[in-house]
Amino acid sequence: MMTVGHDFPAFRLAAAVSLEPGKHFAEITHRSHAGKWLVVFAWPLDFTFVCPTEIAEFGRRNAEFVDRDAQVLGLSCDSEFVHLAWRQQHPALKDLPFPMLADKKRELCQALGILHPKEGVPLRATFLVDPQGVIRYASVHDLDVGRNVDEVLRTLDALQTGELCPCNWQKGQKTLEVA
Repeated sequence: MMTVGHDFPAFRLAAAVSLEPGKHFAEITHRSHAGKWLVVFAWPLDFTFVCPTEIAEFGRRNAEFVDRDAQVLGLSCDSEFVHLAWRQQHPALKDLPFPMLADKKRELCQALGILHPKEGVPLRATFLVDPQGVIRYASVHDLDVGRNVDEVLRTLDALQTGELCPCNWQKGQKTLEVA
C-alpha cells in the first residue's frame, strides 16, 4: 500500500458529480484541484451497507473540509453510471457535494495498493494528500468496518499546523515545542 511520503499516483477518471441533467459526469484528474489538500477515500462497492454511511458522513461534513482548503474525492471501482444510479436511489447520497470517482479498470486502486487480496474490491482506505501531491496520511480499514470522519478532520487539522501535535490533539489546542 502506498503510504506517507509517497507521491499520490497520477490519475484521470470519470466521476459522477451531479444529479442535474446534462451535468451528471465530469473528468477528474490528479491536477483538477491543484493547490488544495485532497481527501481521497475509497469504498468497496456501491449499493452496499456500510459504504453509504461513510459517504453520506463525508457529504454532511464537506463544508468542514472546504473550510480547510481540502477537496474530498470518493473512489470505488464502480462506473460513473452506477454511482449516478446509486445517488439517484439512495436518499442520503442525493446531495453529495463531492465527485464519486469511477476506477473501472482498478488502475488507481491497484497503484495505491488498496485492493482486497481475495475480493478484488477497494478496501476502506483514506489518504490525505498535501497541495504538492505527497501523501501525508494513509489509513485502511477492513471491508466490514467504517472509518471515522472526525479522525480524518482531526488529522488534517494537525497536518496543516506544520507543528508537532501530541496524542489526541484537537484544533485550537497547543502544539508541542521542542525544548
